Amino acid sequence: MARTYGFLSTHPPTQCGLATFNSALSAHLTEGGMYGGIVRVIAQDDDGRPVPGVVHTWGHDRPGGWEAAASALDRFDVAVVQHEYGIYPGQDGRDVLPLLRCLTVPSIVVLHTVLTRPSPRQRRLLEQIVAAAGAVVTMTGTARDRLLAGYHVDAGKVSVIPHGAADHSHVSAQRRIRPHLLTWGLLGPGKGIEWALHALALLGDLTPSPTYTVAGKTHPKVLEHQGEAYRDRLRRIGARLGVSTAVRYDPVYRDNASLSRLIRSADVVVLPYDSPEQVTSGVLIEAVAAGIPVVATSFPHAVELLTGGPGLLVPHEDPVALATAVRRVLTEPGLADDLVNRTRALLPALLWPAVAARYDDLARHLLADRSPAVVAALP
Repeated sequence: MARTYGFLSTHPPTQCGLATFNSALSAHLTEGGMYGGIVRVIAQDDDGRPVPGVVHTWGHDRPGGWEAAASALDRFDVAVVQHEYGIYPGQDGRDVLPLLRCLTVPSIVVLHTVLTRPSPRQRRLLEQIVAAAGAVVTMTGTARDRLLAGYHVDAGKVSVIPHGAADHSHVSAQRRIRPHLLTWGLLGPGKGIEWALHALALLGDLTPSPTYTVAGKTHPKVLEHQGEAYRDRLRRIGARLGVSTAVRYDPVYRDNASLSRLIRSADVVVLPYDSPEQVTSGVLIEAVAAGIPVVATSFPHAVELLTGGPGLLVPHEDPVALATAVRRVLTEPGLADDLVNRTRALLPALLWPAVAARYDDLARHLLADRSPAVVAALP
């Protein structure tokens, strides 16, 4: 029987990883005649223009807005809720908790962040969210292990379903005359681009020497509080290192087709992130799905996906190790092809249709497990 889905999240035209994820998941879960609707969370009121698929908007400036958002989600068979601290109103986004508790339909909560060292309030809130949810999804085994080890939660509720990726196979690889290194995503401190610039300077002896594209707009919250200070600092570092002419900053939030072309033009995707906390990276998944070798710092998602797989791991804040790994991919005979070949075994489970099918299966089990007495008591 076809199921209907309500989705609670930020959503395009908001430009952030959570919105992009929700857009892709909702599109694939509602293919084939299944109906869905978006309850879109925004930091402030829109300009009033309708957004396709959005049935309700929950603004941060509306006290008690969770009640109307819950009512909108209750029109569907299953509610899929994206969770990230700070997305929802209230301290640490706590207003999502009463929403979950008053839902009359089963809920699937997708955890985009599981902190190793949460504040006491963050820990308690996440424990309560898991308790209120019908099912919980983490996108890596690392995140699940961290959740079960560090929080008091019901392990039986937690499933691991990977972050989905687009199918880039229809886009031809567009190799350039000079080796092309690529990092993309919303820009801000912690992305580690400065280490990649230092690594690029160490690769100047290669013939031809590589170019490096840093693609993506500055993160909206960073832009609000710091402006373009981080990007300006990167430009100064590049000038000091003598690599400015080899670096291109592309401050655009790309659509899927444009992003596919950009990814497929790369010889190496470089993820020099500073944080040891990152348990989920959509950029990493997209790079692997596109068949591009990855060189990444040892953040948790990279360790889980790349160890023995389609990339090389390096320590954080170590430009020498970063440059050495990139050099190996570009010059070591057969290594790049070997890394790409390792992707083939992973790819079927990472593409969005397969990921959406696992969410649909989880929803089917949730609905089947509802007791007749509970269903009869619902309004």
